[in-house]
Amino acid sequence: MPQGKQVIKAPQTLTTGSPDMKRAAFALLLAMTSCSAPPKAAVEDAVVNLPAVAGRPGVAYFTVKGGAADAQLVSVTSPQVIRVELHDNVMEGGMMKMTPLAGGAAIPAGGTVEFKPGGKHAMLFDISPTVKKGGTLALTFAYADGTKLGVDAAVKAPGAGNGGHDH
Repeated sequence: MPQGKQVIKAPQTLTTGSPDMKRAAFALLLAMTSCSAPPKAAVEDAVVNLPAVAGRPGVAYFTVKGGAADAQLVSVTSPQVIRVELHDNVMEGGMMKMTPLAGGAAIPAGGTVEFKPGGKHAMLFDISPTVKKGGTLALTFAYADGTKLGVDAAVKAPGAGNGGHDH
């Protein structure tokens, strides 16, 4: 090399398949996922049973899984239903009585709350005639903190899979 001249090397760059690039991408992905807040809750196994008699209410059953913190489910709505009410069946004086869940339902952190026949459920009043068995019905679950969660519930014939608990 002639005197007075320096050789400058280009900096080494990360290539798409290099181990350095893979480590950097993994670190970035890990940092992004660890900063995001866990969901308030999840809704599983949502099913709507159509009413046995036209004009009567239908019923929705589902399971709510709690997130990282306690949550309060305050309402369920649907663009295909005029009104949805959350109810519970309680034993009172030796008789089963259906009562509204006026304040909604508490969903404990990491817990499970089942809306099922003989217990908590959602009454669906004035279901659109376009809703048919075998289809789906859009439900929106609203929480006290403003969080909303949309779920498509499977629509079943009257009395299907609910132990005969029709409304």
